[in-house]
Amino acid sequence: MTEINTAAETAAPHRYTAAMAADIEARWQDVWDAEGTYEAPNPSGDLAGDPEVAARPKKFIMDMFPYPSGAGLHVGHPLGYIATDVFARHARMSGHNVLHTLGFDAFGLPAEQYAVQTGTHPRVSTEANMENMKAQLRRLGLGHDKRRSFATIDADYYKWTQWIFLQIYNSWYDTDAAKARPIAELIEQFENGTREIPGTTRAWAELSAAERTEVLGEYRLAYASEAPVNWCPGLGTVLANEEVTADGRSERGNFPVFKAKLRQWNMRITAYADRLLDDLDGLDWPEAIKLQQRNWIGRSEGARVDFQVGDTGAITVFTTRQDTLFGATYMVLAPEHDLVDKIVPAEWPEGTHAVWTGGHATPGEAVDAYRKQAASKSDVERQADAKEKTGVFTGAYATNPVSGEQVPVFIADYVLMGYGTGAIMAVPAHDGRDFAFARAFELPMRCVVEPSDDRGTDPSTWDDAFGSYEAKLVNSANDEISLDGLGVVEAKAKITDWLADRGIGEGTVNFRLRDWLFSRQRYWGEPFPIVYDEDGVAHALPESMLPLELPEVEDYSPRTFDPDDADTQPETPLSRNEEWVNVTLDLGDGPKKYRRETNTMPNWAGSCWYELRYLDPHNDEKLVDPAIEQYWMGPRDGMPTGGVDLYVGGAEHAVLHLLYARFWSKILFDLGHISSAEPFHKLYNQGMIQAFVYRDARGIAVPAAEVEERDGAFWYEGEKVSRVLGKMGKSLKNAVTPDEICGEYGADTLRLYEMAMGPLDVSRPWDTRAVVGQYRLLQRLWRNIVDEATGEVTVVDAAPDEDTLRALHKAIDGVSGDMAGMRFNTAIAKITELNNHLTKAGGALSRTVAEQLVLLVAPLAPHIAEELWHRLGHADSVVHQDFPVADPAYVVDETVTCVVQIKGKVKARLEVSPSISDADLEALALADPHVVGALGGAEIRKVIVRAPKLVNIVA
Repeated sequence: MTEINTAAETAAPHRYTAAMAADIEARWQDVWDAEGTYEAPNPSGDLAGDPEVAARPKKFIMDMFPYPSGAGLHVGHPLGYIATDVFARHARMSGHNVLHTLGFDAFGLPAEQYAVQTGTHPRVSTEANMENMKAQLRRLGLGHDKRRSFATIDADYYKWTQWIFLQIYNSWYDTDAAKARPIAELIEQFENGTREIPGTTRAWAELSAAERTEVLGEYRLAYASEAPVNWCPGLGTVLANEEVTADGRSERGNFPVFKAKLRQWNMRITAYADRLLDDLDGLDWPEAIKLQQRNWIGRSEGARVDFQVGDTGAITVFTTRQDTLFGATYMVLAPEHDLVDKIVPAEWPEGTHAVWTGGHATPGEAVDAYRKQAASKSDVERQADAKEKTGVFTGAYATNPVSGEQVPVFIADYVLMGYGTGAIMAVPAHDGRDFAFARAFELPMRCVVEPSDDRGTDPSTWDDAFGSYEAKLVNSANDEISLDGLGVVEAKAKITDWLADRGIGEGTVNFRLRDWLFSRQRYWGEPFPIVYDEDGVAHALPESMLPLELPEVEDYSPRTFDPDDADTQPETPLSRNEEWVNVTLDLGDGPKKYRRETNTMPNWAGSCWYELRYLDPHNDEKLVDPAIEQYWMGPRDGMPTGGVDLYVGGAEHAVLHLLYARFWSKILFDLGHISSAEPFHKLYNQGMIQAFVYRDARGIAVPAAEVEERDGAFWYEGEKVSRVLGKMGKSLKNAVTPDEICGEYGADTLRLYEMAMGPLDVSRPWDTRAVVGQYRLLQRLWRNIVDEATGEVTVVDAAPDEDTLRALHKAIDGVSGDMAGMRFNTAIAKITELNNHLTKAGGALSRTVAEQLVLLVAPLAPHIAEELWHRLGHADSVVHQDFPVADPAYVVDETVTCVVQIKGKVKARLEVSPSISDADLEALALADPHVVGALGGAEIRKVIVRAPKLVNIVA
């Protein structure tokens, strides 16, 4: 094989080979970098002096932030990057001012874990990983504006992440104005008495600093509170709900996660729940992603109802079935509910059912034991329809507000603090989970919704609960109100008004969405710009003290514990650096001692706003210049809330990054810092490149590259192995690196293959053997323009023939539409068809055809296109040439085939003009010799004409 290749290269020294591709690609990448080919001018400064560029429409195209892994890229990673690059190149050639760049989301747990294992500082390993990834991406020829690139670990970047945190911390959500406002305006209202201070009759000036802090904490959009959190001892940190798997384990490391109460920073994302829902309608996003966000936010309408518990206070519940209030026979609190400790008596009330106590001597013991049991379960496990319902009586009773009955209060793990108020009124006759719990604990049931079947109205005889929105209410009346005979909708409205009139309830809207837990007990993250005085009162650092940089520490890891030990507390790496933690600062009232916040922000913080930094990456004075932000992201026709024109990435971030970034954008918009209320107008989810995974008899993955296929079976080192299609990755031993493919075929071939594999939004299997098809396409393209023996360009200045013009303009028309619609696989098919037509036609190509062909290929295979464009005699880069425009005269077929039928049978085929009239087509058909012969003089009764493709004669 080597001898054959050597002979071929000797005979054709200028053939397009992998070696030639490598030379062409490296050379043009250097030129593009040196000349700033992909630099996108801004509307001030460099753009202001270029009216021609300023007049162009803009296009801001983004990829989701990559994390610089130490394993580097495999061929699945660049799929989206190549797609956005092709789209950006086409947009640039179509007259747009295109902003396309890429940075790195570099804080987070993987780098920290690697640092713990190796003793290497996370910055050192992360920066090394970034350099490797940059080299791999550069080799692909991606047209990024490198001036705008950055990493979230850059201090001049996270300075602004900290600044945004302070904007959020110093803001509150004004429900009357439906927007965020500076906290100073709220303080002013408290000071002048235009707003009542909750929980006190004292004036604002009479409150201590700690009391004021507590009041404002109930309003701030970023606040610290002691609340139930997901505590992961194995990682030594708390996790957001979205970072916990369905089986109650950490996404990172697969450790058990427990419920614990800790003081943590939170973001009040719930204040924006309605706007986050409503604004989805104006976004050009996949409906599946919109649905995931709607379900995660979980809006439901119902009522708040208060159940008094003696003199202790009231248990507030949220219910969407307030019409069934007369059927509430017990209550259930989440084990973590704040009220539990307040209502638990010292002894069991007289007559307490033995089943209710769980075998414990006192209510306190029962509650403590059950809480420990519940803490070991995930929210999903707690909500699962388990056969055995668990819980324990608190020893307290509450008053049903409509019946006056004393109903027992339980704690049970099927009630969560993460939904509603963390408390439910249990209506066991009409809710399946309540029914099972009532059966298990021998609790009473009352039918208040009349069954539509023949089961009767005694729930003790039922096999399960009965629920319906169509039935009538029964057994639902007191001396003041009766719901009997009403439908559900009428009954809900009537009972809601009755509750509101008495101040024991009101109609309300509830959301599944919980506030965003924003603290992490890790080192490798953004420090909070918060310090605490000697009284524990939090103080924000002034802007002049930003960035607050991470200190050097000897031990990067948070203290971890036995993964199964829920009775542990976090200890952060920063807390061990006493010199950094304990500081003397002058915050405007003289030097004082303070203690820094030792938690860090989650890795999501840096990716909540990075689209804004791309716009104005070197601005040290402002988050972003308003004119620049307005130009690239401001609202316009079809984009009512503004945002990035195209955002491409995986669907796995639907309720993490995408929701958080939308939240931050809305706050910044409310505060007047940006004009775009949404970060990303159009979202496109690319599919996944999959690969075959080969496993031996033990189920262990073996190296895919070393597997042999024989007689339809697969063998590794003489042993038969199984094959399944799965993810590509280092751990599955099936990863193929882009470096390998570039080395064997060239980057342009890799780009073409990944775009040609199928529709961009579906997953597809990788097949290295199929890459050669695109390699041959590029070789044929090269051969059509360059003589392989001499290296000379072979085009001629003669005009192309009409067949070639039609093939060319049909390809231009189809490729243009496909490029705009991100149908790159079909665009490549049309280019291949055109190139094959030119190859078969033989002879030298017309220069105009060759140039148009190169321009068609340029977005997909930019290196070979740039080389050919210059060999064709052009000095300017192909990157900024106009994309070809089809001539409509050549797109429409010159003739079409018309079928002539007699009595439904085809008798002739005519080549006619597409614009032929019905009358002319009829005359032409009737005069055709084959038709005349077939008619044989028979009388024509009717002629049906469907110009230009059908004539049907009835004779």
